[in-house]
Amino acid sequence: MIKVQAEPHPFVFDPGHVALLCIDFQRDFLEAGGFGESLGNDVSRLRSAIAPTQAVLSAFRERGWTVIHTREGHRPDLTDLFPAKRDRGNPSLRIGEEGPMGRLLVRGSAGHEIVPELAPQPAEVVLDKPGKGSFYATDLETILRARGITSLVVTGVTTEVCVQSTVREANDRGFESLVLSDCTGSYFPEFHAAALAMFAAQGGIVGWVGTSADLLDALEQSSVRTENPE
Repeated sequence: MIKVQAEPHPFVFDPGHVALLCIDFQRDFLEAGGFGESLGNDVSRLRSAIAPTQAVLSAFRERGWTVIHTREGHRPDLTDLFPAKRDRGNPSLRIGEEGPMGRLLVRGSAGHEIVPELAPQPAEVVLDKPGKGSFYATDLETILRARGITSLVVTGVTTEVCVQSTVREANDRGFESLVLSDCTGSYFPEFHAAALAMFAAQGGIVGWVGTSADLLDALEQSSVRTENPE
């Protein structure tokens, strides 16, 4: 078992039953000309999560542990897009309309792809989802159950929307989640802080909150113990 310093108390997981979840690190949210910017947001605020997530992603890959990437987006015919989502936010361009990186939040468009720095490797799961939560209208739970996953290390954007929706869904399904504060981000710093506080509140009612540095330190210490059992 590996123990990671976290709030409200250490997060303990079995390395044979853990997965890294990288939520919606898409060009539409992190780059100029995408859906996030069409809503009037400063997309540069999300990019601070890229470098620490790269380090965690590398650690999981080195160990051969499960990595799952999600992408929010819709079918080209938009038959899976509810008006309740399409008509929110007063954007300059709506979902499905043409932008600098193709149709916004539409599968197959350039903006729908994950940023190059965190691009999936061939063996990694890429999960397309039409909603904010990663469990809604996807086979994520089936994939996790089939692989025997019980613990999730969660990264992604935005903290208070897709990350929070996913972590709450995971909690309802019995999965334990460690949210990495520096590997998540929001266009609104106050929303980021509030969401993290809610995760760990009341003894970790939704999950745990930690940092990439503490996770990587725990992994390193575990490797040392494995190599030198005496």
